Amino acid sequence: MSMSSDTVTPARPATGYMPRERLAVSLLFLMNGFIVGNWAPKIPEFKDRLGIGESVLGLLVLVFGIGSLVMMPIAGAAIARLGSRVVMLATAVLLTPMLVLMTAVDGLYLAGAAMFLLGGFVGAMDVAMNANAVEVEKSMRRAIMSSCHAYWSLGGLIGAAIGGPLIASFGLMIHAVAVTLAAGVIVVIAWPLVIADGPHPDAEKAKLALPMTPLPWLIGIIALFSMVPEGTVLDWGALYLRNELGASVATSGFGFAAFSAAMAVMRFAGDHIRDRFGAVKTLRVCTVIALVGLVVAGAAPSAWIAILGFALAGLGISNMVPIAFSAAGNMPGLAPGIGMSVATTMGYSGILVAPSLIGFVAEHTGFALVFMTVPILFLAVLLLSHHAVHADRSH
Repeated sequence: MSMSSDTVTPARPATGYMPRERLAVSLLFLMNGFIVGNWAPKIPEFKDRLGIGESVLGLLVLVFGIGSLVMMPIAGAAIARLGSRVVMLATAVLLTPMLVLMTAVDGLYLAGAAMFLLGGFVGAMDVAMNANAVEVEKSMRRAIMSSCHAYWSLGGLIGAAIGGPLIASFGLMIHAVAVTLAAGVIVVIAWPLVIADGPHPDAEKAKLALPMTPLPWLIGIIALFSMVPEGTVLDWGALYLRNELGASVATSGFGFAAFSAAMAVMRFAGDHIRDRFGAVKTLRVCTVIALVGLVVAGAAPSAWIAILGFALAGLGISNMVPIAFSAAGNMPGLAPGIGMSVATTMGYSGILVAPSLIGFVAEHTGFALVFMTVPILFLAVLLLSHHAVHADRSH
């Protein structure tokens, strides 16, 4: 369905057609996370097969990120022309067999091209999924974005948990084929249930161009400054616990585990909280919780206090990005795909690029200071939080 930002659509009954559309987009979030989660345990073998060191692997990971950042704006323009349904299903089909390709590819240059495609399809599908979730929110007149992101986290956890044992028991190619078949089944189930949105009325002639109004960029900053701390915990939390707080190898892994678990649980509750209190108030409270959590982690006298801080930060950060994405897809006078591509591109650059810069700084200052100063970004989020009101346009 296609509608202008000012159209008011009556709410459909909770037992009617719309829950099927919500199920469809949730399944595709789950499938995307499942693919990414299953890729993680394949990386060591990928490195060994190519005969490369950590530095070259790091460059290939950067190529993955570049693929995402290149394809996200292209997906946004395609959504404006074709609607999120077409782009989401097309990118899901393209992403489904990618682990088979990553398992079969040999040679550094072919591996680099495959990494670019993997990152590109993951990123493009991410833009389309979020834009489709916005369409479902508009039709249901209630928030669903946080739970969609929770399904992505759930898919990633399932993929990472089963990937290693499957590879150990059956080998790399059987694992890749099994994941491909499972992802394909999810796409087939979701296909007829996806909401049938069309092009945005104001974007039938949309071109691959950057929006000239400041609002999408301001919301993009909210997404960016929400995701930089997430990437910092992901890439450097375990090293901080081990090297600066004396945690064991086992304990050092609990930092991101606590952060991820708190984030996933809170995302399932986040939509109800946002419906109850509104996007602006929810964003502000979550931002303060995240700020306090990271400061506690950075100032912690022991590893377990730091882990508690990371869990608190996960509770806060959990709903910051979904609110930013809902706002990006509901900006007045702008096609949902274009606004979403700006927010996702800026936000994910915070995970893909910023942590490497933070690692360079930490070599000179230590991670404790990093975790105490990164929350300064949250102050900017608080200053811009009034723009989250656009997330409530879906209601």
